[in-house]
Amino acid sequence: MAAAKRKLEISTWNIAAINNNPFEYWITYDENPEYENIMTNIEAFLEDPGEKDVKVSSVFTEEMFSELEKRMDGVGWDNIRSYWDKDFKDRKIISGFMKDPLLGSKRLASMPDRITNTINVVGSDEPVCRPTVINMYVGDLGNLKLWWGAWEKFMFDTPLTIQMKDGTRTDPPYKMLQPIKRAKYPDITPEEEAVSLPLQTMCGAIFDAILVHMMNTVSAPEVWQSLKTTMVENLNRQKVPHTLDILEKVYVASDIVTLQEVSGAFIEQARKRALGQQYWIVSPGEMDAVRDQNSVIFLKKETFPAGPSAEITALVENSFEEGVAVPIAKGDILAITATDRDGIPFVITSFHGDTNGLATKPVLSAIVKAMNSDSTLVTHKLVFGLDANTYEKAKPGKQQDVLEWADHYLTYGLTSCWGDKPNPSNYTTFNSRTYLQPQLNKACKKSDKRANGDVNPKDFILFGKGDFKATNTWKDNTGEKKYIEDMAFPTLNFPSDHGILSTVLEPITSTEIS
Repeated sequence: MAAAKRKLEISTWNIAAINNNPFEYWITYDENPEYENIMTNIEAFLEDPGEKDVKVSSVFTEEMFSELEKRMDGVGWDNIRSYWDKDFKDRKIISGFMKDPLLGSKRLASMPDRITNTINVVGSDEPVCRPTVINMYVGDLGNLKLWWGAWEKFMFDTPLTIQMKDGTRTDPPYKMLQPIKRAKYPDITPEEEAVSLPLQTMCGAIFDAILVHMMNTVSAPEVWQSLKTTMVENLNRQKVPHTLDILEKVYVASDIVTLQEVSGAFIEQARKRALGQQYWIVSPGEMDAVRDQNSVIFLKKETFPAGPSAEITALVENSFEEGVAVPIAKGDILAITATDRDGIPFVITSFHGDTNGLATKPVLSAIVKAMNSDSTLVTHKLVFGLDANTYEKAKPGKQQDVLEWADHYLTYGLTSCWGDKPNPSNYTTFNSRTYLQPQLNKACKKSDKRANGDVNPKDFILFGKGDFKATNTWKDNTGEKKYIEDMAFPTLNFPSDHGILSTVLEPITSTEIS
């Protein structure tokens, strides 16, 4: 390759697993000003409810609780009317429920939401969604009566067949709920632990009722539900096709594409499209079927006619420093070997770092150690695309600082598409949580999206300083090879919360090295 002066175009992109809640993150939605109006009004409702902070029983009514009580008694659960009568019905919906920190630490509303929000069922491409604001549910939530009828039927009368490790299981959603254990969540009392199934079911119902009440208070049902339908279609249902379209139409010149947080369905669809004709689509031998988030590599068939030679992920994982716990999960690392059309051997790696970036340095060290420990790999050239999860202003000891990360890769004779010392304010993410999600302690006000959001320099392409030099590098949060600074994303047209990063690498000649 060095003799032929053949350049390589490399792209990396954390395409992000599908998020089932279209409202969870602030998005840029210039096409419809109602989005900003609704989200700002929800923020105001929760931050300064005033007289809107009514009793729970005026939203989730006594009649609703009695019907729920009958249902729960009917399935053999302990009766929890005393919790309703002596506590929950008289709480204020915002100050006493939505913003109660103990309710959060006990997981009484977030646990049932996590389990029943969106359920993948056997034999269907479409998941089944609990009737709530914060998922892809398409039924009418225009008033609380409509919501309650649908919610009760979903939880108790809708058997769903789900895939388990040892086969399938068919149950209504209430049977999928798990007891909340005090050993894991110490704020829950022994008495609450004993009745955690009916207690979390009641709290989950109250939580959903408040969400529906809030939305119908700050916006007309036909307005917010129409908006949600458009968002679900673009952000959720069309996420995989949108992502594939961008790769197929805009980044088809890339010789190597490293992707992170890739679902099994995405891999299947990619192989069926034109991308599957143009690229070897390489997935880990051990896929993460539970989280369904995997690192994947696309190799252009014209550039790598023989395809991948071998997967060496296990060799990398076995090269971690002994006795050191590295926070990685199955599917986070994919490392392969491949030889290009000029006979140049490569080690190509895609990696998704943990939230705090603490695995990023150990993973790079393991890659280098693996290459040095195997005589057949020593002459290979490394190309490493990753979501490093590095931070401009890291919390010492808790997050990976971006400049410390740069110091680390330099010790191995590597550099990045951003150079030896990246600009800490050259961001590749800009996302922040809204108030329409279960963890209100993580919500960002509209005015604080930039200050309190995840706006950081997270994505990198690494290579040997003696092998290549980057002649052109760009980032993209539009799907048009353009990056708009200070814009929250995803958007309706750009389906990920990470920008795409691309670089053109030119081989370094022997005279340049000397």
